[in-house]
Amino acid sequence: MIRRVSSRCLTLRGLGAILLFADTACAAGKLAPGQPVPAIELERFVDGAVADAMAVDHIAGVAVAVVQPDGQVFLKGYGDAGRGRAVDPRDTLFRIGSISKTFTWITLMRQVEAGRVRLDAPVNAYLPPRLRIPSQGFGRPIRIVDLMAHTAGFEDRDYGRIPLSAGAEGVTLETALERFRPNRVREPGVLASYSNYGAALAGYIAARAAGGDFEAVVERDILRPLDMASTTFREPGKAAPGRPAPMSGDLARRVATGFIWDGVGYRPIPFERLAEIAPAGAASATAADMALYMRAQLAGGAPIYGPAAAQAFRTPILSVPEGTNGWAHGFMVRPLPGGWKSYGHGGSLDAFFSNMALIPALGTGVFVATNTSTGKPFAERLPALLVQRFYVDDAAPRKAAGDPRLVAHAGLYAGAYYTTRRAYSGLEAFSVLAKEGDRVSVSHDGYLVTRVSGLSHRWVPDRAAGQFRDADGGSARLRFTLDDQGRATRFPGARGTFSLERAGLLLDPGLFKVTSGLAIAAALLALGGGVARRGRDIRPTRWQRCAAVAELIVAGLWLSAVGLLIGRGDGPGFVGVGSGPLLIAASWLALAAAAGSLMLLLLTPAAFRAATDGTGGWGSWRKLRHGAAIAVFLTFALQIAVRGGLAPWA
Repeated sequence: MIRRVSSRCLTLRGLGAILLFADTACAAGKLAPGQPVPAIELERFVDGAVADAMAVDHIAGVAVAVVQPDGQVFLKGYGDAGRGRAVDPRDTLFRIGSISKTFTWITLMRQVEAGRVRLDAPVNAYLPPRLRIPSQGFGRPIRIVDLMAHTAGFEDRDYGRIPLSAGAEGVTLETALERFRPNRVREPGVLASYSNYGAALAGYIAARAAGGDFEAVVERDILRPLDMASTTFREPGKAAPGRPAPMSGDLARRVATGFIWDGVGYRPIPFERLAEIAPAGAASATAADMALYMRAQLAGGAPIYGPAAAQAFRTPILSVPEGTNGWAHGFMVRPLPGGWKSYGHGGSLDAFFSNMALIPALGTGVFVATNTSTGKPFAERLPALLVQRFYVDDAAPRKAAGDPRLVAHAGLYAGAYYTTRRAYSGLEAFSVLAKEGDRVSVSHDGYLVTRVSGLSHRWVPDRAAGQFRDADGGSARLRFTLDDQGRATRFPGARGTFSLERAGLLLDPGLFKVTSGLAIAAALLALGGGVARRGRDIRPTRWQRCAAVAELIVAGLWLSAVGLLIGRGDGPGFVGVGSGPLLIAASWLALAAAAGSLMLLLLTPAAFRAATDGTGGWGSWRKLRHGAAIAVFLTFALQIAVRGGLAPWA
């Protein structure tokens, strides 16, 4: 019988939701590396973990595969696959998102092993002229290995990039790579910032070297040798000239439906198309097929790759702090309880979240897939929960005390930071930079606190300046890049998918909020003053009348622009990614308001001249208010401009 047990057996969620599983499983002793989990205990553990997650996180369907050190495989499906079907781990295909990239890296490393591609060679050496990456002022070319480490230096664009915008479906991979190429924003090899475009480019290069379409090459070189008949990079649809053949009718019938949990119920969504950039995330697979895939990799890669690739997929490219992913030639290196490491990848689409974790030291592989928008937390934590439960002692981690000396140096680290995984120009840049951003702070009791993607973490100083370790006893390390004055400029995210760059004064979100507040106040005062002056015998000069009318128009434009942004309700008063027409309209209004503000400045000398007859005109107080409004409006315009918000065409 499965029943609730004490929290010392296993706490599943930080807020106290406790895993349900049999008392006998909790009582079992810890296992040695290479020792398999008894089948009955493993099933009870997974059953309890899934039941808890489905109830708490509202997940419609789950599939799990666990490859054991002795070669045995646990497979099980749970819940709803859509259209009245139960999840079957051998029959139901889940969209696995970016786990697809591991197939891409294997395909690429096969070409490296065959001598057709060199890791240190420039990508342009393997691309036709129309796809070659321009230098854009950077000195070093992007290399193949930079794609595998996500260090190519591309910005990350969402609008019309990955997935493609409406109206762009049906183009070939080659056309998509040409049409939707992002800008380069830094030298290659400097820092990791996740790039779907880079992975799609790598897949194209690998397939071109292998002599076929990407989908066909993966089928020939990976899927057929492993007998993965229920895995495909193809998608449902009709055959079209020049395009890879669509998914077979049998496989299309078996793909799970994706659901959005809206707080009340499960809302099904259409199939999420990624065929145009297939190497970055288009694969669909059953849990049983993923077990075959994991077992081959745990056994050294045969027959799909050789010893050189096997070593590469366990060798990080980047030199990073302990506990930070250094990209083992495309595979994520992630820490697990007890000091173990996994090599694999996660996958995220709108309604599908998945995770593949290979743990060579334990001889274990874990795959989990969900078909609901709320499934990401569970997909990410299941491998760690399994390792914690069966392979790690129960001793609580030792927490470190804060260092009061850190408080005196808080200014070296504290402030706003923005992810490198973003657009660096145009409205997409503005939609990120107009929001609060992530933050670093120092608590009164001497802890460095990072708040990244809504999650807070505490750190204490480590060996040297800019280096910190997990204050709560974990293995993670944090290392800042410091400038010549010892001031932090950036630090890497633990997953290696982005770094956090310090905002600086011009991009400081606090300054932006103050400036926007002043602009709203100035606009309201200008409009209110215009109403108050009606009917009064002021007798302004002709230039003053022009300036007064222009000020009212500019004030109205600024209020309209800010009103559209605030009306979106995305965060602290300003627009977020995905706002579309409202953001574009707000940008046009802001551009007109900025131009009007500049015109006001040009009118100021004439408006400040006294009347020629010495009577009437503006007094000192009126001139002061007019000048202050112009200063505020132009400062606000500058704040929007440096964030990319005055480019509605971009």
